[in-house]
Amino acid sequence: MLLQDFRPAPDLQEFVQLYRIVHFRFDKGQDIPSKAYPPRPEHCLAFYPFDTETVEHWHSGKIIKDIPVVLYGQYAEVTNRKIGANFLVFQIIFNPGALFRLTGIPTHYFNDTYQDATSVFSNELKFVNEQFQHAKDYPGMLDVANRFVRKLTRQHKKQRLPIDDACEWFLQQKRNFCIDQLARESCLSFRQLDRLFKERTGVNPKLYQRIIRFDKAFRLKNSKPSLDWLSIALSCDYYDHQHLGKDYKTFTGLSPSEFHLIENKAPERVFGLNEGFYEA
Repeated sequence: MLLQDFRPAPDLQEFVQLYRIVHFRFDKGQDIPSKAYPPRPEHCLAFYPFDTETVEHWHSGKIIKDIPVVLYGQYAEVTNRKIGANFLVFQIIFNPGALFRLTGIPTHYFNDTYQDATSVFSNELKFVNEQFQHAKDYPGMLDVANRFVRKLTRQHKKQRLPIDDACEWFLQQKRNFCIDQLARESCLSFRQLDRLFKERTGVNPKLYQRIIRFDKAFRLKNSKPSLDWLSIALSCDYYDHQHLGKDYKTFTGLSPSEFHLIENKAPERVFGLNEGFYEA
């Protein structure tokens, strides 16, 4: 069983942050728990070569299922995901701005959506999904992904701009600056910055920072479950644990402890795995 991140080929790292493989096999008739999938700062193209997911949106109750190749944008709510017994997903996690550059479509149109990726990209995705199905091993899947993304990037619609660097700085937390400072260094007005940032991430800079910080806290708790919430809050740049609790309430509707009671029953827990910091 596997839950791991992998680096794309060096020539693709301008567009792709990472590949993620999640592979679980359950016994026939085994009760498979669902997964409460919290918001995370990512745009994702996901291939399901075997069993697909059934996805329920917590806020609307909308249910989507039986899509073999999925594109989803920036989420700000929890989705409940039910998987099958033979479950493998190969995720291509794009860098901030990359999906906009590849499609020319402002990414806020993909916010909180879980859609058939062939409606945005070509039907070639079905053939790529079959290649994942017939790959002999995980390195073979990585080769499939590199070939596909390499072809995809040759057809990109938009050039890279300084704002794309700024979006990546936010995600990688390489610089600690306020929004006004970012606008000044980018030679943009606040309104221009907000518009260009939304094109590339789907949300404004302030909300994007909150999602990044929330995701970091979520993964830190999974990686180090014995840590108390105040320690997690301070490690993730929250002023105190009340501010952390406010973000959990905003993004999940639950307190940190309540949400992690659900998280502890996720499918990966059956195999002793968790959604922590597992980048390879």
